[in-house]
Amino acid sequence: MGNATDSIHGHDHVDEYGSVIPPIYLSTPFRQIIEANPSDRGFDLKYSREENPTVRYLEHVLAKLEKGVDALATNNGMAAVSTALISILKSGSRLILPAEIYGTTLGLAINMDKFNVRTIITMPETEDLAEAIKSNPNSIILIETLTNPMLRVIDVDYLVKVSKDNDSLLIVDNTMATPILYRPIEHGVGIVIHSATKYISGHNDVLAGAIVAGEANVIEEMWQWRRRLGTIIQPLDAYLALRGVKTMSLRVRKHCENAMIIADYLSNHSKIKEVYYPGLKSSPYHELASRMFNGLYGGIVSFKVKGDKEGVRVFLNSLKIIKPAPSFGGPESLIMYPITSAAQPIPEEYKAKLGIDESLLRLSVGLEDVEDIINDLDNALRQIP
Repeated sequence: MGNATDSIHGHDHVDEYGSVIPPIYLSTPFRQIIEANPSDRGFDLKYSREENPTVRYLEHVLAKLEKGVDALATNNGMAAVSTALISILKSGSRLILPAEIYGTTLGLAINMDKFNVRTIITMPETEDLAEAIKSNPNSIILIETLTNPMLRVIDVDYLVKVSKDNDSLLIVDNTMATPILYRPIEHGVGIVIHSATKYISGHNDVLAGAIVAGEANVIEEMWQWRRRLGTIIQPLDAYLALRGVKTMSLRVRKHCENAMIIADYLSNHSKIKEVYYPGLKSSPYHELASRMFNGLYGGIVSFKVKGDKEGVRVFLNSLKIIKPAPSFGGPESLIMYPITSAAQPIPEEYKAKLGIDESLLRLSVGLEDVEDIINDLDNALRQIP
């Protein structure tokens, strides 16, 4: 697979001075006599809740990243999820998603019943999802390429076929994999979602989301819903996301390189019960990940420590370089406790089946020197009683 950031910087931006960097248009309104000036996709450029030139430039870049025809930039990842779902779902719709998915996404889906949307939760294996699709044709399916936090790999290519055979629409959250590892639209997926807060922006300093579609008419309808919901990204944040994209390929590859070394190290540590990382040959997803991701396996490693909840607390308090905090995809290594964070909304009856318990930790491997990360982990693991 080629570099996903190849040729994404060539889109012309309107600037009378010929600046190399796209200008940040902070204006709320734009000049309008009777008709407004249309943007390049035909919608009026009159008010920044609807359309903004800096945001529009980012959207062209996001569409090129995922090989889509157009994109919408939103003010965070959940804004992308909610805008996409609300524009597609209607009363009587069926929404299929795995129990292991970002907790807030799952919480939103579960609460869609107030709009007479039936949410069907399955186990996160490809076969379980395929069976749910076959049993519920004409559905909307929302999955992650890599599941959060157990890093299961979903066979997207297979689910594309099953979805099409059953007149269903597949939406893929590609946040963890990024377009560097995998581009779902190239494999027949209709809509791709990102929390661009993570690897796309890449610096832990901006909230951003993205919806990318393979067909223009899909974006046109979602644009109307973004306008109504007010979920557009702000121009300054769009500028920061654009800045992050320029180094994304370099960053993601280094994240993956460091993560592979960390996963190998943890696999051989006496205080570790189990390591979850598709790059390990011991992973049941290694073969599929190797086929899908072109030799890269992501920048996140999940693992279970030997010890109780208090042991986990001691471990987290002993870290010096790695910061206990939610989120991922930035230069800093961050570690989080899924059972009280991202996985908290997962129904209790699923947590045990999924393997999510009080010994599980999710490490977003940063860009620090990998030996420094290992030394920090080693020192903290030694403190577990």
